[in-house]
Amino acid sequence: MRVAYLTNQYPKVSHTFIRREINELEKQGVEVERFAFRGWDAEITDAQDESEREKTRYTLRDGLWALTRSAMKCAAADPGSFWNTLKMALSLSRSSTRAWPYHLIYLAHACQIKLWLDQNPVSHIHAHFGTNPAEVALLLQQLGGPEFSFTIHGMDEADNAPKLAFDKKVGLAQFAVAISAFGRSQLMRHVSPDDWEKIKVIHCGLEDDAFTKVDGIEVVSDPFLLCIGRLSPEKGHLILLDAFVDVLKDHPQARLVLAGDGELRPTIEDKIAQLGIEYAVRITGWISSEQVREEIKRCHTLVQPSLIEGIPVVIMEAMAQARTAISTYVGGIPELVQPDRTGWLVPAGDTLALVTAMSTALSTPEKDRLKMGRLALERVKERHQIGIEVAKLRALYANQG
Repeated sequence: MRVAYLTNQYPKVSHTFIRREINELEKQGVEVERFAFRGWDAEITDAQDESEREKTRYTLRDGLWALTRSAMKCAAADPGSFWNTLKMALSLSRSSTRAWPYHLIYLAHACQIKLWLDQNPVSHIHAHFGTNPAEVALLLQQLGGPEFSFTIHGMDEADNAPKLAFDKKVGLAQFAVAISAFGRSQLMRHVSPDDWEKIKVIHCGLEDDAFTKVDGIEVVSDPFLLCIGRLSPEKGHLILLDAFVDVLKDHPQARLVLAGDGELRPTIEDKIAQLGIEYAVRITGWISSEQVREEIKRCHTLVQPSLIEGIPVVIMEAMAQARTAISTYVGGIPELVQPDRTGWLVPAGDTLALVTAMSTALSTPEKDRLKMGRLALERVKERHQIGIEVAKLRALYANQG
């Protein structure tokens, strides 16, 4: 079986779940072609991502003029399919988040991939994210390319769902994937009930070595709280800092690590200085997958106060190391984190509730946290083993055409 994967940028620090999925497909005997719009010159910190970059073809690498030439070649080779696809691209632009010129560029991306696949065909192409990658996969199909599917994850898709033409994308796709039942329900809102059966729930997965052994669980006594993710508004870091100041009143030895980087970093650094807690907060910047795992191993509790999410992979990774997690009642998070059993959940944006949850976690006796950690490990193993989840995808790919 030979399939292709398409996403906007690859590899990317925050897209390790895509790399895991591709690598597991290859372990299960599927040959995977990798396509991305950009990413050949992006900063990365992981050796595995370096390897993935060498295997990926980039549609924008030679610039927009090269894409224009590819579009002209496709138009000359099959004028009928090209003009019908052009009309489709323009129709998708009418109530889109972006103006019509962008959709012509998406068509050119599809043309470039079509030319590559004419030389090395695949039976199916899968796009990650329901935004422009899914549109390019759809346009590629209309040009005479392979059948397609796509995965939605949560943030951009949820914010802009009415403008992303999910009715057309799901209608023309062989199937669509949501990473949680909540994600599936939100996609169902925007497509015909006749297409609901096309929407499958397949969780992001972790490799076997991500799961600690039950007899190897260690309970951390040092009060280190850890938050992992892009420093951006939707992750709730500013709320976390306000809450952490109050936590320090009763737990003066507590420390907070913010693992990640992003556009909000200057604002976060200013906030830390204004609150006078520089001594208690550390920002790591972007770190590798192995460094993430080390931070999780040394942390007391993971805290992810997100305002909007699919299901954060870092919560899965922490639970796989038998760590309890504090997060919010958003997206698919409540499908994984069980309050007072594997962690704590609070209303998104509720600073006082977050203070209470962090203080509760820091005050929980070690024997109780050991029990919760075991339950967390058991829970994530049931739902997020990469081999099991990818096998579901492989079966769907095998049933196409």
